[in-house]
Formats: sequence, structure tokens, C-alpha cells
Amino acid sequence: EADVPAMLAIYAPYVRETAYSFEYEVPSLENFAGRLTNIGASFPWLVCEERGSGKILGYAYAAPAFERAAYMWNADLSVYIAPEAHHCGIGRRFYALLEDILGQQGYHNIYALVSGCNAPSVAFHRAVGYELMCVMPKTGFKFGVWHDMNWFAKRLSPPVDPVHAPIPFDPAMLTNA
Repeated sequence: EADVPAMLAIYAPYVRETAYSFEYEVPSLENFAGRLTNIGASFPWLVCEERGSGKILGYAYAAPAFERAAYMWNADLSVYIAPEAHHCGIGRRFYALLEDILGQQGYHNIYALVSGCNAPSVAFHRAVGYELMCVMPKTGFKFGVWHDMNWFAKRLSPPVDPVHAPIPFDPAMLTNA
């Protein structure tokens, strides 16, 4: 929770200056903290801190991909990295950790929505083994322009009949990741 202001400071330029996030307004500190609390109750929310300085360089989390009960074995990923920390391997590490943890939790498929104008993220998802499921043309309208949305997917495990619902995130899962 102490990292919420730093995480929001990383996210705010994505909202204000890019169409990578389709939010129009930067969330309030209270709203953003609520997201952490709500999502963190069941899903991993990770923070990358620079050694020595303690500066927050990025954050990543998983969330439900869809609302209905039959979709409960699917998760959606989000990663935001501070500009000065791009191309340092943080995104790859976040994805590896999230994929491992979600597998431990019992998730089957993971998804990522990537704005068509975010070419580096499109390339990243392809490079780490995500399959482009579809392109949704002119899906988000921001800054006076319609933007495509790319829907990427990765299967964590072969399709089998689930024995139980995914289990909530436990920080101890990080030691197994």
C-alpha cells in the first residue's frame, strides 16, 4: 500500500499522454489504492523496486479476464514500467512471475489487451510466446483518434476438466516462482 503513490505516478503518464491505457482521467489515489486492495485479494500484484534506492520502477498484476463463473480459469495481465526502466528486462521478469504464480493458482489461460498504437508492447507479447487472437479494429477512441485493440493469449496448461476453482494468491507462491 505504501507503493500506491509511486505506482500511480508511473501510470498517470500512460493515461494523460498515450492511448496505451484507454482511461481518459488519471484515477485518484483513493481509487487506485482500491484497485490494489480489490485485485490483490485474489490475484498477484507485483512491484519492482530498484536495489539501493528503493525507487519503484514498475508494477504488474493479474485480474479476472471476464465476469461470468465459467470463465474463472482465465486471467488478464497488466504491466506498467517507468520510462527510465524500459528495455531492462523488467517486463519479461514480471510476465514470468505472473505466469508461474497464475499456474500455481490454477489458471488455464492468460490474456493481454494491447493498444494497436503500442508497437513495442505488441512485439514484446509476440516475443514472450503470446498468440495474437484477434485485432479489434477501431475499438477505443482517445485523443480524437480511433485505436485498434490487439487481443493476445497464452495457454498455461492443457485443457483438462478442472478439479477446483483457482485458489487466491498467497505471497508464499513467490518463493515457488
